[in-house]
Amino acid sequence: MKVLVATEKPFAPKAVEDIRKEIEGAGHELVLLEKYTDKTQLLESVRDVDAMIVRSDKVTQEVLDAAENLKIIARAGAGYDSIDIEYAKTKGVVVENTPGQNSNAVAELVFGLLVYAVRNFYNGKSGTELMGKKLGILAFGNVGRNVGRIAKGFGMEVSAYDAFCPAEIIEAAGVHACNSQDELFQTNDIVSLHIPATPETIQSIDYRTVNQMGKGGILINTARKEVINEPELLKLFADRGDLKYISDIKPDADEEFKKFEGRYFATPKKMGAQTAEANINAGIAAARQINAFFAEGSTKFQVNK
Repeated sequence: MKVLVATEKPFAPKAVEDIRKEIEGAGHELVLLEKYTDKTQLLESVRDVDAMIVRSDKVTQEVLDAAENLKIIARAGAGYDSIDIEYAKTKGVVVENTPGQNSNAVAELVFGLLVYAVRNFYNGKSGTELMGKKLGILAFGNVGRNVGRIAKGFGMEVSAYDAFCPAEIIEAAGVHACNSQDELFQTNDIVSLHIPATPETIQSIDYRTVNQMGKGGILINTARKEVINEPELLKLFADRGDLKYISDIKPDADEEFKKFEGRYFATPKKMGAQTAEANINAGIAAARQINAFFAEGSTKFQVNK
């Protein structure tokens, strides 16, 4: 079988080396398309491959139509909104993600950003500490659970809400389970977003929702840009001078948010999974899942069933 690694933003060399060992060790052929600059390069590369490993690369209907032999796509990471999973399903293409491989990296970034925010972005003025603060986690998946684990080390009071995770599972992790999203925003000093971009969540973090936070509230987003209702959040920031917003996803309205000096920060690009460990772990997981698919028909991590 022919396996294509198509990465506009390439894996680290060590990750590529380990992916090659996994794929070729299973008797398959590995081909690389790294740092491509035009969609036509991707369309040409997918024509005769049986499997693809991608990162945040867009796998559209056009790409899927060009990939006549394609049987499986492995997304090296948790999110898969860059792949047209429903159209892939109509083509008989299995789409899998690699959940949990970058969750610690994202969780650690949350606290790097939080310390930066509560210390007033290191502007020389006195800030505050995280110990004793109330942290609310919206969605208690792999990342959310790691955020909760680390927060306890800071001495924070931790609660979470997840519409799809039973309260007893949240409580078993030593985290208070809120009964609703509104309760989460109403009772916490800081809310950390870990929800996916779905029809239900897109632009759901709006004026009404965030305005429920108490004085000095901090909203942190290391999830997806699309879940933020940017016009409404901008209006809220104009109405309330006490809130802060920090993210590793630069919003479309970045220049508008920058006007709220000392209350807003976004990294130049998405940074959550940008560690050597997460890069390697996700790549190896994707390679192993492809090998398992061809060897055993395993679709354990399929997201388009």
